Amino acid sequence: MSAVLSLTTAFAASSTPIPLFNIYRAEDGFSNADISLAVVAFDVPTLAALLLMGRLSNHVGRRSTAIASIALLALGCLLLLNLHDIGTLLAGRVLMGLGAGLASSNVTAYVVDAAPARPVWLASVASSQTVTLGLAVGAIASGALVQYGPWPRHLTYLVAVGSLSVSAVLVAVSPETVARAPGALRSLRPSVSVPARIRGPLPVAAAVFLSTWATGAFYQAFVPGLVEDQLHSRSTLVLGLVFAAFMSPSVLGAPIGGRWTPATGQRVGMAVFLAGWIGITTAITVGSLPEFIAATVVAGAAQGIAVSAAIRGLLHGSTVADRAPIFSVIYLICYSAAAFPSLLSGRLSSTFSLPQIALGYAGLALVTTLFTVVAARNPHQALAKG
Repeated sequence: MSAVLSLTTAFAASSTPIPLFNIYRAEDGFSNADISLAVVAFDVPTLAALLLMGRLSNHVGRRSTAIASIALLALGCLLLLNLHDIGTLLAGRVLMGLGAGLASSNVTAYVVDAAPARPVWLASVASSQTVTLGLAVGAIASGALVQYGPWPRHLTYLVAVGSLSVSAVLVAVSPETVARAPGALRSLRPSVSVPARIRGPLPVAAAVFLSTWATGAFYQAFVPGLVEDQLHSRSTLVLGLVFAAFMSPSVLGAPIGGRWTPATGQRVGMAVFLAGWIGITTAITVGSLPEFIAATVVAGAAQGIAVSAAIRGLLHGSTVADRAPIFSVIYLICYSAAAFPSLLSGRLSSTFSLPQIALGYAGLALVTTLFTVVAARNPHQALAKG
């Protein structure tokens, strides 16, 4: 339970700035490109942490790495308390990205270690959806605190630091799930490796991660501007709810996908995800906030089905030692999918309108859905082909 709580709290803290982005645009003169760069400033350090420290908890223990990730996120929140320039925003997001990267592989492996063996889908659901649940909770809580609480630019970060502190204490008194082993320094050498058995299903899983995580980055970088400019709402709570409408339904979609094989779950999830994107672009065109939220919920539930099915396929037959490296590769793909389309889109935002950028993300959803429908295989099928 402490592992799930620490992972949830970590990603809740990482999403606290999102409802404030429009305030930063209005009061500090940040552009859509600046906000997109802030998303990249979070994702690239996350990638670096995954690349360098993805196997660290196999040597120093899950608890130590969980506490380190919480400390980095708390430092990022404290830095953002005095934010009036883009440099401070980027520095705070870098610290948060390092903390999130450390949590993504190591704390997620802690969650899987501690999960019961039955039902069989529980570990993949807990590992894949705790992150999205945390992001949703953080965005909603932050939006409410900014709109209704005192100190709108500060209170949400103070609450996040308090929650992170509680999580650190709970992790510190929880049992360790791996024995310390030599080789911690060697584990910091950049390395990307996965068991041979998952190389078959990995390309389809990568396509699922690419489209869904790129969409998550789109909601962070561009939806604040879309909600205000195209959907005509300046409410920070509405902005938090819109972001949560994409993240939180995935928690419900994941158990639904657990009823199917990994291949079927990925196919169904991505097909519904594409339908959600069609609804999103339609809502932007007609300027309908209710339709936009409804389509976002559909896409969010579908991402839960597809992502948890993809992770379940990759975890099939894994050992304790396999899990941190597997999650490192999973999240390397995920954060690359979030960072690089966001960086490209941010540069294009001075040339293309936000609705046009949204169409580009919808096109990505179309391509990855077609690939998934054609190429998805179950783990035993992939092994047989290999």
